[in-house]
Amino acid sequence: MASGMYPGLPLVRLLAHPLRWRLLRELAGSDLRVRELVVLAGQPQNLVSYHLGVLRASGLVAARRSSFDGRDAYYHLDLARCAGSLAAAVAALHPGLRLDPAAAGTAMQGAAAARCSVLFLCTGNSARSPMAAALARARSAGRVRASSAGSHPKPVHPNAVRVMAERGIDLAGHEPTHLSVLAAERFDCVITLCDRVREVCPEFPGHPGYIHWSIPDPAAAGGPDEDTYPAFEQLAAELDTRIGFLLAANGAAPAQAPIQEV
Repeated sequence: MASGMYPGLPLVRLLAHPLRWRLLRELAGSDLRVRELVVLAGQPQNLVSYHLGVLRASGLVAARRSSFDGRDAYYHLDLARCAGSLAAAVAALHPGLRLDPAAAGTAMQGAAAARCSVLFLCTGNSARSPMAAALARARSAGRVRASSAGSHPKPVHPNAVRVMAERGIDLAGHEPTHLSVLAAERFDCVITLCDRVREVCPEFPGHPGYIHWSIPDPAAAGGPDEDTYPAFEQLAAELDTRIGFLLAANGAAPAQAPIQEV
């Protein structure tokens, strides 16, 4: 039977392969390199690379060159596209079955996240990590205690202040913090947003969950602020999406439970 008669069939077949499903599950938790996926999946590198290629062709998975080692790449799962594809497949099965992809990105409900604390890390603590922390606080209505720091702190970038102001969030008063200042604090989750800072991230007390989001520095290209502003807009949009899914994944967790990887 031709798969064109069943619109959701290609996605179902894609997800039905056990190795592809394992790779998606691992990438749902953190951005990872091929060699890390090989270890986690327990499969040969050529096989892992082949199935990553299949997932990339589907649009569910994408890759970015590492800012720490340009010979390497980090793979990440496009959660928004996954939500949309799954919703379309379910609707194709029966029109009465409806999933709302946007609902996955809503802020957590009630007081479930009252004790959640998240630390966002990048190199300069001037854009990515303070933007992420501010978005986490805003999108959770303050129920998440979000902090940020950097390995080489520098003043907040004007474009970071501008792009957050457009979202109703004031970042002008952000004071850059070195990650060593927070090294003795306990967090439920530590999220590294920079490939370089991932390599120097210390062990924090209490065995928090560690997640890596391989996100490029929006100011890396240099040039006038007006020229780099579109990169800051893209950064804010990506952080907003990722944080929305992070919050949604933990909205039903018991108050005593640490925030979980998505």
